[in-house]
Amino acid sequence: MQAEALRRLRELCPTVSVGVLTADLMNLERELAVIENEGVKLLHLDVMDGCFCPMMTVGPPIIKGIRTSLLKDVHLMIDEPVSKIPDYVAAGADIITVHVESTRHIHRAVQQLGGMKNVNDASRGVLRAVALNPGTPLETLVPLLPEIEMVVLLAINPGWSGQKLRPDFCERVLSLKRMLHEAERPEVLVTVDGGVTRDNIGMVSGFGADLIVTGSAVFDGKAVAENARFMLEAVRTV
Repeated sequence: MQAEALRRLRELCPTVSVGVLTADLMNLERELAVIENEGVKLLHLDVMDGCFCPMMTVGPPIIKGIRTSLLKDVHLMIDEPVSKIPDYVAAGADIITVHVESTRHIHRAVQQLGGMKNVNDASRGVLRAVALNPGTPLETLVPLLPEIEMVVLLAINPGWSGQKLRPDFCERVLSLKRMLHEAERPEVLVTVDGGVTRDNIGMVSGFGADLIVTGSAVFDGKAVAENARFMLEAVRTV
């Protein structure tokens, strides 16, 4: 089932996954309609528990309550997610990202996801993604590559606003692409998350990212439609 879900997502790439937390949450239905009308297909939902990283955000009830045809890209930045994963699947996640650093049993987490059904569409599974913080070596991915469909590279440390893209980050993306090729897993998607702006999205996409997470660059409270259009065009024209 994951293979079919991966095939469908790859057809959309390169593209953006738009973070919802910077939207006007009191008018979320309107905000989502605007970006969907511009061609956005993925909605990025950052789940923070105040333990794995300083902030606290949303949980399964909010994710379930968001009525949208956009794919729900759920990024779990929480401690020991294994027991909590079923709740997020039941809430309608199409993609679930777990952090290597968040659990002693990361292999168990991705294996667990492999057997779960997508509640939005029984014909496809839930895509499994693993995220790495900037200081985590890429080599930690090696035993996980047979089990996952996506790698998420954080360009900033999770949970702190105002950080800028690390200067060595593009080389990290290239190194991951080489690793996937050497492991004969070139179909695994590469996602970049954090520090992406209107000024640097073209550069980030040019280094081979399949998905780019962006939030405040779209939901700035001024020109949401224009921003979404700009970000999508930036990744498609590279």
